This record gives sequence, C-alpha cells and structure tokens, in this order.
Amino acid sequence: MASSSPITTMMKMNCSLPAARLVGPHQIQFRCSSVGPFHNPSFPRTIIARATPSAFSSSSVITAAMTGETSVKVIDGKKVAKDIRDEITAEISRMKDSIGVVPGLAVILVGERKDSATYVRNKKKACEAVGIKSYEVCLPENSTEEEVLKSISGFNDDPMVHGILVQLPLPSHMNEQKILNAVCIEKDVDGFHPLNIGRLAMRGREPLFVPCTPKGCIELLHRYNVEIKGKRAVVVGRSNIVGMPAALLLQREDATVSIVHSRTKNPEEITRQADIIISAVGQPNMVRGSWIKPGAVIIDVGINPVEDTTNPRGYRLVGDVCYEEASKVASAITPVPGGVGPMTIAMLLSNTLVSAKRIHNFE
Repeated sequence: MASSSPITTMMKMNCSLPAARLVGPHQIQFRCSSVGPFHNPSFPRTIIARATPSAFSSSSVITAAMTGETSVKVIDGKKVAKDIRDEITAEISRMKDSIGVVPGLAVILVGERKDSATYVRNKKKACEAVGIKSYEVCLPENSTEEEVLKSISGFNDDPMVHGILVQLPLPSHMNEQKILNAVCIEKDVDGFHPLNIGRLAMRGREPLFVPCTPKGCIELLHRYNVEIKGKRAVVVGRSNIVGMPAALLLQREDATVSIVHSRTKNPEEITRQADIIISAVGQPNMVRGSWIKPGAVIIDVGINPVEDTTNPRGYRLVGDVCYEEASKVASAITPVPGGVGPMTIAMLLSNTLVSAKRIHNFE
C-alpha cells in the first residue's frame, strides 16, 4: 500500500489549511473558504501553487496568504450558562422564601465508570452552587435491574425530589429503556421519557421537559438573537439524546429542517444549504469549511479527544466541526470546549427548577 504524500498527511493533521487537491505535476490547487459577503474581490478564490518535489518534504510548510477573513462571533456557552445559573439561584431563593420549598435532584449511578462518576460529581457541585438539594444513589456494576428500579420507585414517591436522573450508560446486562421508562414523567428532567419525546414531536402538545443538550443548543441561539423562523437548519446526527430532539425543537421554531446521518448521500451538499447547523455526531473535525454556507451559524455539540503530544494530558478536545476552517466562513460558532457543554448542566438545573415550581404550583 502506497504511503500518503507529506502534503496529504499535513492536511489531515492540520484542518486549518484551505481545501486543496493535486491538479498537475507538482501543482496544488487551494480553494479558499473565505468567500461570500466577507470575500475580498481582489483575492482569487482558487490559487495554483507550483512546487518542486523537494518542496514536499515533511519539514516544509505550504501556506497561502489569506485576506478578508470572516470576523466570526464566538458563542460563549460558559458565559450564557453562568447567566442562567445566576437566574436559577435567584429564583430558587425566591421560592424558598415564599413557600419554603427547595428543589431536589436525585441521581442514580450504576457501576464504577470514571467518566460517569465525574459527570455525577459535576452535577452535584452545580446543584449545590445554585441551591438545589442533591440526592445520590451509587450501585455496584453487578446490581440487578430490580435494585435500580427500586431506587427509582423510592425517588418517584419522595416529595422532596423533583427531578430524577439515571446516569448513562448503564451496564450491558440492564434494559436501558425499561429503566428510563420507570422514571415518573413529572420528574423526568432528562426529558427522555417516550411521552415527553412524543409530545415534543406533536404540534399543539407541550412536553413537560426537553432533553438538556438540545434545549441548551436552542437557548444559545435565542440568547445570541439568531433568527430561526423560516431558516434552513441541518442537524448532523440523529441520536435519541441530541440529534433527533434538536431537529424537533428547530421544527417547533419554524425552521425548515434536514437531518444528515451515516446513510445520507452527499452530506456536504445538504449541509452547505443550512443557515443553522447543529452537529452532534461524535466525529472529530468531520464538518469542514467546504460544508458550510458563508454566514451560517454553527452549534457544535461534539466533544472528541484527539492525540496531542504537546498537551500535558496527551490529548486535546475538538468538536465535530473543524473550528479553524469554519471560523473563516461562519458568522457565529460555538467553541469546543466552552460552548454547548456548560449549557447541558445549566439546562438540567433549569428543568429541575421548572419541575419543582410545577409540582408546587409556584409562579
């Protein structure tokens, strides 16, 4: 099998380079992504660069002087999440002073996965910071479904608990659907109960809760005054947790919605039509600059570790969207990390507060 040329290898490693292809002996064609309303007419969209074979050595760096780049707006999820947490803190204080009720969130953790334990710990800290009472049940990996269901039943009946979250994934011997369905719909702050999803999908019906990550995506669009009504939106990914409910939420906002998934033909062509892109596919740097319509708004849900020997941890986190390329084309984009991630926990806290207010008829 022939080895990759140095320039091909370099492009795979660095997604900040413009799109390029070989067009002749020792010739490379660079297609600039800085086009559309921010394009400098005096700068060609395509550059043909000539180079001798020695110029393709691995130590060489080929660059093109880019002018007229987009001034992209960074959608700051950390700041928005902090604003939301501050609003929740004030509302919980008002609720406690008025009727003496403190919202409660119960989390059930099964097994000893380090990532799941970290998520649960972060949720507990977030609850304490805004004044939500947290409850926690940690069960061993070899627990039975009956033991998990018993814990859920106890929290369903506990008037001090207003939200119940089962940390996923569950051990392989458990029926995830059966366990999630056991959560009382009035306390389903994750929004995964089929009745909540069904109501989300139907016009004229309102879910009690919306899944936290998709809800956070839409909240970012609202807080940055991004118009959704009448716009073309593409969701990359169709998971039950993010992609599918995100598409339903966009449809509720009167966007024209397409979903790109693993069986979609010509995903680049479809995505390039979008005014709004929400990507939640879990593939690092999959959405390239050439996939993006100039001026589009991008919400990148992906958070993928990639090897980075310069980082003390040995890796860095990137999104589904190639940030370096996308930021030259889009009008606004979420960073990774610091974009959608902080919003997920903020929306969980929001859903818990909404549940407590609903249960106690507090306005």
